[in-house]
Amino acid sequence: MNAIIVDDTPAAIESLAAKLKKYPDITLVATADNGSDGIEQVMKHRPELLFLDMELPDMTGIEFLERMRAEDDYRCYVVIYTAYNDYMLPAFRNRAFDFLLKPIDDGELDTIMNRFYADSLNGNGSARQDDTLKREDGKLLFYTNAVDFRLIQIRDICVFHYDHEARVWTVIAAGCDRPLRLKRNITKENLLKIDDSFIQVGQKYIININYLLEVRDNICCFYPPFDKIDYVKVGRFFRRKLISRYNSL
Repeated sequence: MNAIIVDDTPAAIESLAAKLKKYPDITLVATADNGSDGIEQVMKHRPELLFLDMELPDMTGIEFLERMRAEDDYRCYVVIYTAYNDYMLPAFRNRAFDFLLKPIDDGELDTIMNRFYADSLNGNGSARQDDTLKREDGKLLFYTNAVDFRLIQIRDICVFHYDHEARVWTVIAAGCDRPLRLKRNITKENLLKIDDSFIQVGQKYIININYLLEVRDNICCFYPPFDKIDYVKVGRFFRRKLISRYNSL
């Protein structure tokens, strides 16, 4: 998961950056020493986590949050960190995720990071978790919970199915003896962006068109090893798009 630090004090950036290295799944993708550059970096990288100083040369942290929302209504987990606790109430009123006082106490940072992990993994926060599905050499690393993950070849995925009861997407892939349940913060937009071979055929189904053999009685029939799947129905709204895509191959 990506993080950005916005602070006008180089020493403070360096100190926090060093502390974040102890969290192996956090990647510091950018830093900025003023608000305007910070907003530009946030819009460019769209991080899951933002550490924001309250007193910047060109704006306050509160103004930064207002500008960021005005730009794209982009939301991420924002940790306000400052030497002055007078900013705590305004920070939370502007929907900051947490508040950290300088100089940073390692125990306090641990507490915040544990909250961040728990909240983001449960899908309770407002961050956009596109990085939950990490691509690496044609493979996807699916984080299924706080500690477990499964590495799957993109070409081995046949169907993504939305489980309305559990309110999560599942993936059916070669080599998996049962559907793999994904985290709640995974959206259909995340899945459709993985590869051009994935296309939505219904409100709760996304298929790999490379495995599609035919559509019979409005039901998708797939090549082996997925020939036993007989329940993926093509929705009326998606049928024309599917036919157009199928004919273009």
